[in-house]
Amino acid sequence: MTVPKAAFSAFSFLLAIVFNLSPVHAQQAPAVVVAPARMVDLRESVDLTGRVVATQKVDIRARVAGFLEAVDFKEGQSVKAGAMLYQVEDGAYRAAVQEIEGSIQAAEAQRDLAVLERDRARQLLTSNTISQARVDTANAEVKKAEAELVRLKGSKQSADLNLSYTRITAPFDGVLGLTTVDVGALVGPDTGPLVTLTRLDPIYVVFPVSTSLLLTYRERVQKGEMPGGANVALTLPNGTVYPLKGTIDFIASNVAQGTDTVTVRAQFDNPNTLLLDGTLVRVILEQSDKQDVLAVPQQAVQRDQQGAFVMVVDAASKVELRRIDVSRSARGLSVVSKGLKEGENVITEGVGKVRPGIVVDAAAATGG
Repeated sequence: MTVPKAAFSAFSFLLAIVFNLSPVHAQQAPAVVVAPARMVDLRESVDLTGRVVATQKVDIRARVAGFLEAVDFKEGQSVKAGAMLYQVEDGAYRAAVQEIEGSIQAAEAQRDLAVLERDRARQLLTSNTISQARVDTANAEVKKAEAELVRLKGSKQSADLNLSYTRITAPFDGVLGLTTVDVGALVGPDTGPLVTLTRLDPIYVVFPVSTSLLLTYRERVQKGEMPGGANVALTLPNGTVYPLKGTIDFIASNVAQGTDTVTVRAQFDNPNTLLLDGTLVRVILEQSDKQDVLAVPQQAVQRDQQGAFVMVVDAASKVELRRIDVSRSARGLSVVSKGLKEGENVITEGVGKVRPGIVVDAAAATGG
């Protein structure tokens, strides 16, 4: 019996569906995302935790007693060295200076008189009118008058110094805190801090480095495996990267026994006072010289009992399993020391859908 052509075609179509023999389905290649192995400047780095420390910080105190006449700043204000901060009443101190100046003038007159008496006694001695004892006494009076002048001038210097202390000024450029006293308050050496002055530019960041890390670094520098020196970068508490680099200016000569770390300090310019005293920051120590290495995205590297491998897609879109040696990983990249060449594409997404030897539909990774 002859089967109609239309019935046979329908039967063939049903068989194709049942046995998954659709020509379109059989030829469909798995879709994957690939990225090329490329040379990048991937300097060795280490992340640490540090604390921002002001380069200078002092409590401003009164050095003489008196009632406060003026507060010449706004709290939180930036000031220059020598700027007026407080004025203590100075009437009594000015009077003390004037009194000593008067005593000095009187002492100068007394000395001049003693000098005249001595000179007259020396003339009379030549004519044997007076004795040598009278001359000796005149000389002693001159010395006594000169000594009194020295004493009074010393007293004036002390009085001038006390008078200058009635003007309390900023010892260096910095930012002022909150004042603890107001106009009319009685202040003096025992009053305590009047205000705190903090210098924020430049500023320090202090951080601990493990002794093992420091020793390894120095050994590698000595062997020529890496250059000396390091760039110091910061990440702020909100996750942003501080725009300026720092320089290490101090490494402690002792080890903290409780943590087995060495204290290291770096200095940063801080023109906009983004770094505040006491802030906790992340410190990134990075190799100073450029270091170009062959690297692939870290997610492309797979591992099994034999070690690390990647799935390479060749020019014909065929997949190959390639064993590689990974020396280190940083910033989302793995450094490949053996097994890949620059420009070879490795699968970064869709590895689970492929096996060596099959053809894939490869799309380039965005940004890579």
